[in-house]
Amino acid sequence: MTLPSLLAVFAHPDDESLAAGGVLARHAAGGARTAVVTATWAPETRRAAELADALRVLGAEGPRLLGYADARAPQSAPGSPRFVDAPLDEVVHRLVVHIRQFCPDIVVTHDAYGNLTGHPDHLHAHRVTTLAVQAAALDQLYPDAGAPWRPSSLYLATHPHSAARVLGQSLVRQDTTLYSVPDESVTVTVDVGPWLEQKISAILAHRSEVERGALPGRLASLAPAERARLLSTEWYVRHDPHATEPARTDL
Repeated sequence: MTLPSLLAVFAHPDDESLAAGGVLARHAAGGARTAVVTATWAPETRRAAELADALRVLGAEGPRLLGYADARAPQSAPGSPRFVDAPLDEVVHRLVVHIRQFCPDIVVTHDAYGNLTGHPDHLHAHRVTTLAVQAAALDQLYPDAGAPWRPSSLYLATHPHSAARVLGQSLVRQDTTLYSVPDESVTVTVDVGPWLEQKISAILAHRSEVERGALPGRLASLAPAERARLLSTEWYVRHDPHATEPARTDL
C-alpha cells in the first residue's frame, strides 16, 4: 500500500534530517511523494547543496528553498531579510504556493516550541506552516497561488520529556534549556529503525554542520550503537487544521 504523500516544512538545512529523516525515508520507500520546503539559506550556498544531497539520500524531491536569512547567520542569504523579519503575509503566501502545487496528504513541521532548542527560526516555521495549511484550503485566500488544497493532517515533530532527558545527557550542552512535551501529548511514536542508515547518512550529508561541531557533528562523533539508540525513534503531535474532519494517524 502506498503511504500518504508528505510535504515537510523546516527552518534550516539539516532540520529535515534530524527531526523527520526517518519518516521521510519511510514514506519515500513506501512509494509516496515526499518533498521539503526550507525557509532559510540561499540556493547558491554550500548548505543548500548539502541539503540537496541529504534529500537524495532520503528519496525526496529536490530542495524547495524560500531563501530567507537564518536569524543567527546573515551570510546565509546576503541581501535577503531574516526569515523572522519577513512580512508574515508574504511568507504564508509563498508557502501556500508550495502546498497547492505539491498537494500533500500530510504536512510535517516543527512543534510549537521550535523543537528541543526553541530556535526562533523553528518557532516561526511552526507559526507560518500552521497558517499556510489553513489558508491553502480557502479559495478566497491567495487566489493567485493555485487551486485550493486541504492536507488531511498536520504533524508537529516533537520530543517527549523522557526522550529529551536522554538526548540532553548525550548531545546538548549542560547550560542549554530544552523544550519538550509531556509523554502523553505525543500522538504518534514512529520506529524508524529500518530507515536509520538513510537518516544518519542524510544528517552527515550536512558536512558544514558536521565540521563546525553543530548537532550533526556531535552525532558523527558518537559510536554507531549510541547513534542508533538516539535516532531510531521519531515523535509527532497531530495538530488538527480542519476540526470538522475525523482524527487520523497516518504517519
